[in-house]
Amino acid sequence: MLKELEKLSAYIGATPLIELKNDNANLFAKLEYNNFSGSSKDRAAYSIIYNGIKSGKITQNTTIIASSSGNLAIAVASISKRLNLKFIPVIDPNINASYETLLNLMAYKVVKVTERDHTGGYLLTRINVVNELHANTPDSFIADQYGDPNNYKGYYGLGEEIISSFSHLDYIFVAVSSSGAITGISDFIKKHRPEVKIVGVDVEGSVIFNAKPVKRYISGIGASQVPPIIENAFIDDTVIVSQMSIIKGCAELLNEQAIFAGASSGAVYLAAKNYFRFNDIEESKATSLLIFPDKGHTYLDTIYNQEWGAQLANKLNEEEEVLSANF
Repeated sequence: MLKELEKLSAYIGATPLIELKNDNANLFAKLEYNNFSGSSKDRAAYSIIYNGIKSGKITQNTTIIASSSGNLAIAVASISKRLNLKFIPVIDPNINASYETLLNLMAYKVVKVTERDHTGGYLLTRINVVNELHANTPDSFIADQYGDPNNYKGYYGLGEEIISSFSHLDYIFVAVSSSGAITGISDFIKKHRPEVKIVGVDVEGSVIFNAKPVKRYISGIGASQVPPIIENAFIDDTVIVSQMSIIKGCAELLNEQAIFAGASSGAVYLAAKNYFRFNDIEESKATSLLIFPDKGHTYLDTIYNQEWGAQLANKLNEEEEVLSANF
């Protein structure tokens, strides 16, 4: 299995780096959607599974179980398929329809939770189901993207690619969810270029940076709990965007840069543009790198669907009115 995985490693990493058009800052983007299964989560999945096999926790008879809102599940499913391993993803209603269809084709079994947890999200419910499945499935292994340090260590390679690509770099903007990417990138970069500032981009309603929990309807960014691995991250600043701003960011990224990317990429793009648009002149020409985790094709029914966006806006307005009335 390790030999088969090592063959696959040739298709993970070394993703394209492009310069973006922008008058207020020198912006570059790392197109992580060019990894094997289509997202940066290939780095995490590869690292978790490789080290699971190496440690003996994963054998040819092991069933892998994971909680995921989409990309990690696809990455683990792809690797598991290559290794002939059984995989059970635990997903929720916020998953993109095409991802759910693909997982039903690739995974051994798909478990979908429908009950929200006390924060208004699904993450804690998913984790509880994962733990139950693990307890009741002999020879099973949890691909834990929230607590396994091999998640963020899988992004050290991305850190190396960044270091080798820039002689000078001021900022790196990274979306947060399981926090593997921002933890691994920041841990590696700060050891080699401590002057580079790491900016975490999160969505309203996520509790990662101690904000008040609110119902979220967009997958791929934010979380209903503070991921344990983020304690190893080095984050200099944060930007919190609204769910509607994510839709705006994706549209601007497509119209201004001809880049068709997912929700977290749109959030990062909008956050970076605003960060420098309202900054002083000295900072306005800073060189920054934006991490774009996945493509936009799986968001055609949501982020890029005007009717869905209008429905989301109405839903968020209604929820805000209810909160205001209760207050």
